[in-house]
Amino acid sequence: MEIDRDAAVISRHSITVDAPLEKVWALHTDVAAWPAWQTDITSAALDGPFAPGTSFSWQTYGLDITSTVHEVEPLRRTCWGGPAHGIDGVHVWTFTEIDGAVEVCTEESWDGPAVRADVAAMQAGLDSSLIAWLGRLKAAAES
Repeated sequence: MEIDRDAAVISRHSITVDAPLEKVWALHTDVAAWPAWQTDITSAALDGPFAPGTSFSWQTYGLDITSTVHEVEPLRRTCWGGPAHGIDGVHVWTFTEIDGAVEVCTEESWDGPAVRADVAAMQAGLDSSLIAWLGRLKAAAES
């Protein structure tokens, strides 16, 4: 599964994390522990294993969201998404080990009436959210 390349808002960002791939992956896939290091997320609960078809509920920026895991390639790639508050989102993460570090790339698409009502604000919000998430993942993995 891929992001919606025709969506009104698409954001792509990456960061290099100086930590073992296994540690970065563990932080990324331990949804229930996200609030411990990703301070924009106030609660998160996975309804089973981190595997395709499993849903997770989380709260970020005061919004309650339920996402479904669509794809998992261990230590390499994840994809999740779903509708929330008038936004249809798809979020893809890739992890590439390079010389003992990990390049983490994330891309996300948002579409729907709420997004199309204010594309500029939604784009800015998604960009800042993903940049912050990557920075917090890096800090947690490198600590």
